[in-house]
Order: sequence, then structure tokens, then C-alpha cells
Amino acid sequence: MDWTEKYRPQMLDGIIGNPSAVNALRAWAKAWESGVPEYRAVVLMGPPGVGKTTSAEALAKEMGWGIVEMNASDQRKGSAIEDIAVRGSRFNTFDSDGRYLDTASGGRKLIVLDEADNFFGNNDRGAIPAVNELISTTKQPVILIVNDFYGLSRKSSSIKTKTLQITFKRPQASVMAKALYKIADSEGVEVDPKAMQVIVENAAGDMRAAIRNLESVALGEDSVTLEMSEDISARDSRTDLFGMLSAIFRHKDPSAARRAVSEVDEDPGTKLLWIDENLPTECLDSGDMVRGFDKISRSAIFLGRAGGTQYYGFWSYASDYMSFALVSSRMSDRFGRERMRFPSYMTKMSRSRAVRGTKSSLEMKIAVFLHCTQARADEDIIPYLSVIMAQNPSMRASIAADLHLDENELGFLLGKKADSKEVKATLAEVARMAEEKAIARSIVSEPPAAKQLVADTPVAEEIAEKPKDEPPAKPVKVQRSLFDF
Repeated sequence: MDWTEKYRPQMLDGIIGNPSAVNALRAWAKAWESGVPEYRAVVLMGPPGVGKTTSAEALAKEMGWGIVEMNASDQRKGSAIEDIAVRGSRFNTFDSDGRYLDTASGGRKLIVLDEADNFFGNNDRGAIPAVNELISTTKQPVILIVNDFYGLSRKSSSIKTKTLQITFKRPQASVMAKALYKIADSEGVEVDPKAMQVIVENAAGDMRAAIRNLESVALGEDSVTLEMSEDISARDSRTDLFGMLSAIFRHKDPSAARRAVSEVDEDPGTKLLWIDENLPTECLDSGDMVRGFDKISRSAIFLGRAGGTQYYGFWSYASDYMSFALVSSRMSDRFGRERMRFPSYMTKMSRSRAVRGTKSSLEMKIAVFLHCTQARADEDIIPYLSVIMAQNPSMRASIAADLHLDENELGFLLGKKADSKEVKATLAEVARMAEEKAIARSIVSEPPAAKQLVADTPVAEEIAEKPKDEPPAKPVKVQRSLFDF
């Protein structure tokens, strides 16, 4: 088992470096024993790896509460929050272990929204109102876990006013070292004090990273020297990835391959992409290739389970399949001699980033113009609009003008490059149309010239000679007093 999971604190007293935050969290939980407290929800904020999620889970165990967890990286829609968190805060339900949680009889369950600052990546999904409703009406304790409180609170004032904020800080180096020595003693590993200093310094206050660094140099060893720890600070992730691939494909030691995978400071998904890209060129034996793809497919299954259940203990199984199991399945000694290749999937995603940005801006313009959602613009409008503009060149300029399209957006609709002749011709026509409209507006807005009557014209003379019928003069009445009208 991964050391971060193996030595994860089970109770609040095991959380290191943040005693005041732990005490505040425990006091808030105790207030629920007397009914619904002033703050129904609490926000745990602070940098990654300082124990926020662990504290929430430990609190539930300490209080004897069930726990319902959501993660914003997987579920960002307001409907998901409504179905899981909001309803779960009001009604009887089951927790993740299958235990029946009876709200009516006083049973408590803790609602945890992990990475809550990521819920607000898309305002169109209704996350903000759902979270506001949750923290305002919940009858069960709620914890929001964030790395960036400003990124969360700036979207809603209720997050500031209706929640209790508790800050977790990076633990001191001495506190981290003490905890790491306990882990090393449990594993039967002696760590040089100077080596421990390097491990702690490179973690930069991230206890989770410190444990991983310790495991990477101590796994399978009886002692950790300064030279071994310095490898942590000196290593480059790209170099580590090449070394990992070499250990997997060009050696026959499954334990060494497993250790190489654990030492790479990349997420398991990235490691899997590198292995998947290079497996066909490295496994020259067809049987080895088939067995290799079978192992990494199983690894992908466990990564998916980790993301879906938020139980990251599955990562260790994924790592074992992409390293130990893969190497053990090789039957031949034949391997490729080519240079390890960068994952093509990551290259394609990088290249398509600009395209995705163009598509997003186009969706926004269509949504504003037609008063619809971006999803509707993407699914129902853009496909037909592309056909119309491709088959009716005469309509291109007017559509581009109405939507205020730039060259990239126009090229996307036409299926052409931004500097193609079709795009340039259409934009030139848009500019010409705009110029004509400007001229027409200036003519209409100009006041008509005053027509001066000339005295010597026949009409003027006729008017001048025509006698006027003047009304008889009225007698002038002299007012004698103020009341004489």
C-alpha cells in the first residue's frame, strides 16, 4: 500500500502542524450535538497536502458520523450537487459503506464537498445556487474543502457570510521531520538527519509530498543516506519518465520497475500515457504486446475507480499493473532500440487547445445573439451554421457581421485556415458592408438645408402683394384697481 494511505491519520489528534485548526473544527462539530449551530457549513482552506481532506474524514470517524463525499473534479453540475449533497442533507440515505443513515432519529452524516473551488468553473451548470442552497438549508454538517478560498467566495457572498472559515497552514519543518521519523521507524528504515532535512525542504510544507519522497528513497532499503535524498532535489521529471520506461521495458526486475514508477513525480494518468505510447515500439514480441496492453488496461480501470469513488488507494493497484505486472508478463528478451516517444495524445490535446478556445468563443457569441445556452449553440446551431455558410457564400458576410466573427471563428465555421482566401474575402466583404452602412447613416442623420424664400420670385411677390385681412383692433381697457378685471 502507498505510504500516504498507509499512514493517513484516522483521528483528528493524528493531524500534524495545525492544532488550532483541528480544535476549531472539533468545536464546530460538537456544536451539532445541541442542534443546528450558527454556521451549518465550514470551509477548510489551505495549500495542498496539509491535511484538509484527512481532517474531514477523521472528524467523521471521531464523531461517529456517516460521510457523503463529492469531488468537484468529477461532478461539477448543480444537478449532481442537488441530487447527492442537498437531498442527502435532508433525507434518510445510505453512506458510502452501505450503512443506513436515519436523519429523523438523530443520526448524523457529514457532507463533504472536496475541491469545492472547482465547482465554479462553469456558471452555466448551476453549481453556485445549489451550493448556496446547501449551506443555507442543510440539517446535516457540511464541509467545503478548498485550496483557493477567494476563487470560491468571489462567486457568492453567501460563502463568506454563511460559513465558518478554518485555515490550515503548512506545518513547520521540525514537525514534519518528527512525523517522517515515526514512519521510517515503522518501516524499519534508518534516515540520516541531513537526508531528512533535504526530504523536508523539498516538500515545501506539503506533508503528502514529503511522505512520497521518503517512500521513493526508502522503499526496499535499510537506511537513507544524504546522497540518496539529494537525488530527489536533483531529478527532472522528464528524465525520471525515461528511466521509468527503461526499467519497465528493458529490464526484467519487476520490483525495480515498481520502484521506478513510484519515484516519478507525475500523476498515474500521465505515467500510463507514456507507457501506452511506447509499448508497441518496445515490445517487439506480439505476445508480450498483447499481455502488456492487457495489464495497462487493467491499470486504467483502477484509475477510473479512484476517480469515481475518490478512494485513491486504487492508485497503488494501478501502479502495480503498469509496472510489476507488466514486467512479469514479458516472456521474451526482445525490446526496441528506438528513443522513447512523448505521448501523442498529450501533443494532440496541446495543439487543439487553441481550437477549443475558438469554439468556446464562437459558442458564446451565438448564445448571446440567439439568447440560448452555449450547449444549445454547440449541439444545434453550429453544425447547421457551418453547412449554411459552406453552401451559401452569399450569406457568409452577413452572418459574420451579425455575430462579429474574427478570422479564427470564421475559419472554424468554414473548415478553413484563418488566413485562407475564403476567410479573407468574407472579412473584406464584411468591412465593405460596414463602410456602406456608415455612409448611409451619415446621410440620414444630416439635417435638410433650410430653403430660403427669395423676395423676387413669383411666389414671393404674390404673397407680398396679397392683402391681409386684419382683425379689428380691440378697445384698450384701463384697470382701475386690483379687483377690476
